[in-house]
Amino acid sequence: MELVDRIARHVRNIPDFPRPGVQFKDITPVLAHAEILQGAVELLMAPFRDAGVTKVVAIEARGFILGGILADRFTAGFIPVRKRGKLPYQAFEESYQLEYGSDSVEMHVDAIQSGDRVLIHDDVIATGGTAAASHALIQRAGGTVVGCSFLLELEFLRGRERLNGLAPIHSVLRY
Repeated sequence: MELVDRIARHVRNIPDFPRPGVQFKDITPVLAHAEILQGAVELLMAPFRDAGVTKVVAIEARGFILGGILADRFTAGFIPVRKRGKLPYQAFEESYQLEYGSDSVEMHVDAIQSGDRVLIHDDVIATGGTAAASHALIQRAGGTVVGCSFLLELEFLRGRERLNGLAPIHSVLRY
């Protein structure tokens, strides 16, 4: 069986979580199986191996899990992007639109330097709002985004369209 299929078999679907009508994609079974986890990391890295990644920006909170592993494998720095008010130091803030309202994410002002080659990572791309906001934060800090990696893509929410043209986009699984 192909690795992508094996990873997909380990993603658990949880109906009506966190609210009725939502089909939550739980990646914790992927994380729990060493061979599947290692395979997922390899597939996330593959398109960006020769991109000269110096920093991995990971989006709160589940993006931190695989983002930390990616940073280690790329021998790159790890930069958290968090919801507003969660970082202890001076931060750049970027707002983005949700289906109903808006939200904001932040990144420390000294996390990225001019010349940094940055991979954005999150576990899931849905509408693309947090990834687009992260891209804007990285540009404001002087970094260059070399790509965006996601374990899962919820195609029906069309997040790829929101990121189109900003950087190469790679997702391991598409739903």
